[in-house]
Amino acid sequence: MRILVLGGGWFLGPAVVTDALARGWEVTTFNRGRSGNPVAGAETVHGDRERPEDLARLAAHGPWDAVVDTSASALSPRDVLASARALEPAAGRYVYVSTVAVYEGWPNEALRTDSPVWEAEADAGPDPAQLPDGASGVNPNYGRRKAGTERAVVDTFGLARTSLLRPGVILGPGEYVGRLPWWLRRAEQGGRILAPGDPSRSIQPVDVRDVAAFVLDQAPRVGRQVHNLAAPVGETMGSLLQACLDVTNSSGELVWVEDEVLLRQGLRQWTELPLWWSHPGVSAIDGSSAFAAGFRSRPLAETVADTWAWLSRGNIPVPHRRWARHGIDPDKERGILESVG
Repeated sequence: MRILVLGGGWFLGPAVVTDALARGWEVTTFNRGRSGNPVAGAETVHGDRERPEDLARLAAHGPWDAVVDTSASALSPRDVLASARALEPAAGRYVYVSTVAVYEGWPNEALRTDSPVWEAEADAGPDPAQLPDGASGVNPNYGRRKAGTERAVVDTFGLARTSLLRPGVILGPGEYVGRLPWWLRRAEQGGRILAPGDPSRSIQPVDVRDVAAFVLDQAPRVGRQVHNLAAPVGETMGSLLQACLDVTNSSGELVWVEDEVLLRQGLRQWTELPLWWSHPGVSAIDGSSAFAAGFRSRPLAETVADTWAWLSRGNIPVPHRRWARHGIDPDKERGILESVG
């Protein structure tokens, strides 16, 4: 197999490249080369997806059996459409890593692959996809934009040559967002730790290496493939935080505080206490089609342990603005803990 990885410098991208090389595949990566480190053994092409001349130069390096797109999170549908059109003559299949946010019901409703998706145009331009600083809640602009990028790929490659993979949360070694790393560092500090909501609440994060493996499994597939990537029911917020205590050898005490109390205190969901969201759909993602197609999800405790081992070796995630948004101010945490006794 010969594949092109759009991205290849951050988190999922290097995991895809490393796995593909281990399979004996030929790999080309395309990115701006401004952050991250190239994986030895892959051909690297530098360029910007928003520059037509760079896309034309990239296409000349083909053909490929498949394009793997891991880097469209900040792009408009129009930009994804342009890159898909430039690469379509040089690639057999397009494997697009999207998000469950494309569903209209996210994060309030249970989701299946046939749940309604946001209406969006394939050639739509940029939109205000980010919530203002300090805001808390769900921004539908992001979901609409991602739905538009999916449509851009499908309109160009057709359903039979497209794989749409919709993960919820991806964790693991190399994470640059700061969710699991924050909890690990907080566990390491010990003391009384503000734990959100109900410890038995189901959570469904998947490991970056498992996502990478399934992404590559899609490259030789034929026909329409649409899958949600989510861990099976069984993992909980309690098991996640206990695993963080265990791997850091922490004597910290988890103090569980109900959602209603945290909301009254004005905590920003999803960021101040990473992975905490009171919306019921967050833990109701049906990933059965992916499992039927061969997806495997390792135990969350293994992801926690391997991420801590990665951090403990002195590894530093790729700098990203989202990192600073995660984690509660220590004084605020202390104040809430004192208020609940």
